[in-house]
Amino acid sequence: QVQLVESGGGSVQAGGSLKLSCVATGDVGTYALGWFRGTTPGSRQAVAVIDDDETEYLTPSVKGRFTVTRDYIKNTLTLQMNSLEPDDTATYFCAAGRLPYKIFIVGSVRELDFTDWGQGTQVTVS
Repeated sequence: QVQLVESGGGSVQAGGSLKLSCVATGDVGTYALGWFRGTTPGSRQAVAVIDDDETEYLTPSVKGRFTVTRDYIKNTLTLQMNSLEPDDTATYFCAAGRLPYKIFIVGSVRELDFTDWGQGTQVTVS
């Protein structure tokens, strides 16, 4: 059983920074871990994902502003968000899943491949 607990959301002015953290319990060594945003299942946007082979995916709108890191020993996933914009306002979810494809081949990820979800943390940029 995989459990994910997020922390670090909050409110910030445009141009500011926030750091989100996710702690995973369970055997996630072969899982991709990622951050999604949005509250409607099936319509959540993948923001940043790191697969078990360290391949990384970042949605284009956050490249150059967000950095995702994964600690495979501590089973943590961190999203450093800089230069935040009002459009980044959303509920952010940490998610885990075994992807049936390689990110470096496909170039994207699908929400439906992530089977375990955290409770979400709100990020508000004004």
